[in-house]
Amino acid sequence: MLRLQHLIGLPVIEMSGGKHVGHVKDAWFDEHWQLGGIILDAGRRFLTAIKAVLWNDVMVCGEDAVIIMNEASVRKTKQAEIMRSFHTGSIRLKDLPVITVDGEQLGRVSDVYFDEIQGTQIVGYELTDGFIADILEGRKWLPAPQPVEEVMLGEDVIIVPAGSEARLAPVAVSESDIGRNVR
Repeated sequence: MLRLQHLIGLPVIEMSGGKHVGHVKDAWFDEHWQLGGIILDAGRRFLTAIKAVLWNDVMVCGEDAVIIMNEASVRKTKQAEIMRSFHTGSIRLKDLPVITVDGEQLGRVSDVYFDEIQGTQIVGYELTDGFIADILEGRKWLPAPQPVEEVMLGEDVIIVPAGSEARLAPVAVSESDIGRNVR
């Protein structure tokens, strides 16, 4: 599985010339919360535009770098076109509360996981109840409910089916992960 938080900060390299084109700053999603692509650090040259790479143009997400086909895969995009993202857009997936249809809050999104083959489908959520709870109890893993239509990814909350709390499992989190993910 691919952990989205692991991608953030990785260098992005284009395959055709071996050129470094930036670092992953964030990931953006379409209106159905399918992974649309990655957002790169823009630098000073792109004050009004965002550098983005469509997910289809990402060849490999490795341990140490993200590989794209060529420099033409990097596109200038307006901020308004990227509504949903992991942590920088106007609608953020990170820190959204996850609540059952019965009104029980299971935690807040700390990270999301994708299947490396399918790539765009969220397969699970890493949930947090806060820094102290992460240290004392650890984070929780919630597999994405199936069918996916049973999950409502809204602007302010994620609503999951009743009984989802029974599917929660502990997640092993290192101290460096906890420190890096707290903002």
